[in-house]
Amino acid sequence: MNILKLYIFISILFISSLNAVDYTKKPKVREFMHTMQYRYGFKKKILEKWFKNVRKRSYIRRLRQGLYCGAVPCGSLGSWGRYSYRYLRRAGGGVYFMHKFHDTLSRAYKKYGVEPEYIVATIGIESEYGVMRGDYFVFDRLVHLSFDKNDRRARFYRKQLKALLRLSAREDINPKDIRGSSSGAIGLAQFIPSTYKAFAVDFNKDGKKQMNNVVDAIGSIAYYFKRHGWRKGQDIAVRVKYEGLRFDKLPTGYRHTYYRKNLEGIEPREDFNYHGKVSLIKLEKRGYDELWYGGKNFYVITRYNQSSYYAMSVHQLAQKIKRAYKRRYGEF
Repeated sequence: MNILKLYIFISILFISSLNAVDYTKKPKVREFMHTMQYRYGFKKKILEKWFKNVRKRSYIRRLRQGLYCGAVPCGSLGSWGRYSYRYLRRAGGGVYFMHKFHDTLSRAYKKYGVEPEYIVATIGIESEYGVMRGDYFVFDRLVHLSFDKNDRRARFYRKQLKALLRLSAREDINPKDIRGSSSGAIGLAQFIPSTYKAFAVDFNKDGKKQMNNVVDAIGSIAYYFKRHGWRKGQDIAVRVKYEGLRFDKLPTGYRHTYYRKNLEGIEPREDFNYHGKVSLIKLEKRGYDELWYGGKNFYVITRYNQSSYYAMSVHQLAQKIKRAYKRRYGEF
């Protein structure tokens, strides 16, 4: 029996060695380890242990199926339908999350002025309220991105790797156990490691800024939006009318802004209590383009993810959550 256990143990070590890469022989890695040791106090033996056993495959394999939008494949829809379908179905989970963390969301709203439904929608899209926090082992993924390619992005990823190790030291966790996205984003809020340093807050006052703590995630998202210019109570976006089925009269997207008086033939479909310059957000659907005005807060959402489709998904999911919450529980 003991011989059998020894054989299994040796087999596991052998298989693990086949799936691991020793990065300590790379000059840039040795330089990085030297910096982490002498500037930030990491122990040489621990660094060597981590960098000698980097997984070849940082991706965590999962069984995936083709995505269907109702009864049809999403590929048969326009680009907006393909992008938004899986996100806008998350309103039910958002209502439950909003009710469960009502007090924390209220506190964040009072402190930072960010409406609760937008915090909830962001967590819903980023991590499905904490259920899906990423398909990669972040340390291994960042090592590959930092040292396998000699391109302009490598420096950015080395910065993220350094921030990840310092974050793991502060939170007293093994960086090899952290899971996240293909770009190294982690936790409910899916902050990249360097973002934690600037924008994460200790909202539950336990002395730590924890990436997987719901209370800290809520406070951190609210603080992030506030720091980027969120304006409390201001309308965010509204669908507008225009002539025709496809819109190509003017440049669209959050980078282009216009005075509304100069947008002849484009009118809101409902009240839009916003008086600054607006962007025109085009959602490409099968057979026609849906056009929206986006205000300052819409732009703020794009600071989280620089995509008009992302910001519109947050906005529409937030509004769905707000309406469903009101039907079930009344005003927040």
